Amino acid sequence: MTARSREEEFRVSTPLELLFDLCFVVAVAQAGNRLVNAEAEGHPGYGLTSYAFVFFVIWWAWVNFTWFASAYDTDDVAYRLATLVQMSGVLVLAAGVPRAFDHHDFTVAVVGYLIMRAALTLQWLRVARSETGPVRQTAVRYATGLALVQLGWLIMVLLPRSVWTWGFVTLAICEVSVPMIAERHQATSWHPHHIAERYGLFTMIILGETISASTVAVQVALDEKNVLFDLLPIAGGGLLLVFAAYWIYFDVPIHEHLAQDETPPFAWGYGHYFVFASGAAVGAGLEVAVYKVIGKTHISQLAAAAAVTVPIAVFLVATWAVHARHDKRETAQWMVLPVSAVLVLACTFAGHWAVLLSGLVSVAMIASAVILAARAAAASPPGPA
Repeated sequence: MTARSREEEFRVSTPLELLFDLCFVVAVAQAGNRLVNAEAEGHPGYGLTSYAFVFFVIWWAWVNFTWFASAYDTDDVAYRLATLVQMSGVLVLAAGVPRAFDHHDFTVAVVGYLIMRAALTLQWLRVARSETGPVRQTAVRYATGLALVQLGWLIMVLLPRSVWTWGFVTLAICEVSVPMIAERHQATSWHPHHIAERYGLFTMIILGETISASTVAVQVALDEKNVLFDLLPIAGGGLLLVFAAYWIYFDVPIHEHLAQDETPPFAWGYGHYFVFASGAAVGAGLEVAVYKVIGKTHISQLAAAAAVTVPIAVFLVATWAVHARHDKRETAQWMVLPVSAVLVLACTFAGHWAVLLSGLVSVAMIASAVILAARAAAASPPGPA
C-alpha cells in the first residue's frame, strides 16, 4: 500500500468516494433536523452547542478518510472493505445523532465513530507495513495517535455525562493534533486537485441539504394552509443565498494555490469546519423561518431571522478566511465578503423580510465581486508575448 503520486494527472474522485459521501448526507440531515427542533423550541444555545459537537464528529471522520484516500487510495479488496466498514460506522453515527441532541447521550454516536476510526487505523497499519523510512514513521504515528484518541473516546462513554463537555473539547483537540504531529517531519502525498474536488463535492452536499430542508419546510407549510404570499420572500431569498454560496466557493481555483503551497493545507482543511457547519445550518434556519410563518414556533421574529442570517454571515467570513481571499488582488476585492457578512447580519432586524434582503445583499456581493475582478484584470499589465 504505497503512496500515489502527488503529480498524478487526471486524478478525480472515485465512485467509492462518492458513495462514502452519500452516507454522510444522512448524518448531516439528522444534525440539521435536531438543530431545527432546538431553535424552533426557543433553545438556540443548547441546539447550537449540541450541533457543533455532533457536526465536529461527522466532519472530522470525513476529513480523515478524504486526506488518507488522496494519498493511499489503492482501490484493492482490503481498501474497499475497510471503506465499506467506515460507511457502516457513518450510518451508526447518524442513528445516534437524535440521542446525542435530545439526551446528551453520545454512546451510539461514539460507537459509530469508533467503527470508522478502527478501520482507518488498520489502513494506516497497512501503510506502515508497506512503506519505509520517514513515510513509514508518519504512518506509525498516525496509527498510534488514532488508537490512543479512540481509547479516550471509549473511556468517555463510561464517564458521567456531567464531564462530557470538557472531555469532548479535550478529545477534539487531541483529534486535530494527530495529523499535525504525524506529518511534522514527513507529509503525506495528498493530491491538490483531488483534495480541492473532494472538498468541493462535500460543499455541494451541504448546499443540497439546505435546498432539500427548505423545500420540505415549504411543502409542509403549503399543505397546512394558504400562506404562499408569506412564503415567497423566504423561498426566493433562500435560493439566492444558496446560489451565492455556490458562486463564491467555486469561483476560486484553490487547487492551484494548494499545489504551489500558497495556502497552508492544515489551516485550509481545518477551517472548512466552519464553512461546512454554517452552510448546513442555513437549511435549518430556513426551516425555522418557515415554521415562524405558519405558527409552528413561538420564538420572536428576530430570533427566526437570526437563524438564517447568522449562519450565512459565518459562511461568508469562513469562506473568505480559508478559501476565497487567496485569489484576490486588491483591497476592495478582499473586503467584499467581510462587508457583505456585516450587511447580512444587519438584515436580521428586517424581520419577515430578512431572508429576502439577505439574498439580495448576496446578489449585490456577487455583482460587486465580478465588477472588481474585471477591473483588476483590465488594470493588470499584459504578460510576455
